[in-house]
Amino acid sequence: MDRAQKEKVVEELGQIFASSGVVVVAHYEGMTVADMQDLRSRMREAGGSVRVAKNKLAKIALEGQPCESIAEYLTGMTVLSYSEDPVAAAKVVVKYAKDNEKLEILGGAMGDSALDVAGVKAVADMPSREELIAQIVSAIGAPASNIAGAVGAPASNIASILSTIEEKAA
Repeated sequence: MDRAQKEKVVEELGQIFASSGVVVVAHYEGMTVADMQDLRSRMREAGGSVRVAKNKLAKIALEGQPCESIAEYLTGMTVLSYSEDPVAAAKVVVKYAKDNEKLEILGGAMGDSALDVAGVKAVADMPSREELIAQIVSAIGAPASNIAGAVGAPASNIASILSTIEEKAA
């Protein structure tokens, strides 16, 4: 790899560290090509990506970034998993690591904050963006349906009383 290619890789990695909602660093030693393809496929479905890069280039890309402290995790055979959604990559990696013990989570970063293994697992337990939107929509919709029910209740009560009176009269 010549200098121009290395500079391009450093620039791409810098964009990943700057723009991703979450970045998870893990060791992948012992994983087969099929295992890695499975991880990439799962990550793609969740809206994230997986990147294997030279640790030295990744460390250079981290210089000056708010999450620069995760450079300590970049030793050995590391893989970077990242997504714009602040929890998607963490969810996929944690779930995959449970199924495949060859993937060992080292830590990561969420925005400006560095995460250890427990931090990555805590992020993975958080609801995703879609789940949060669904919760907000249901919270907004519940009072409206309660109001509609309360407004409609007196009318239905009057109708049932009139129906009862009519039945007694007949």
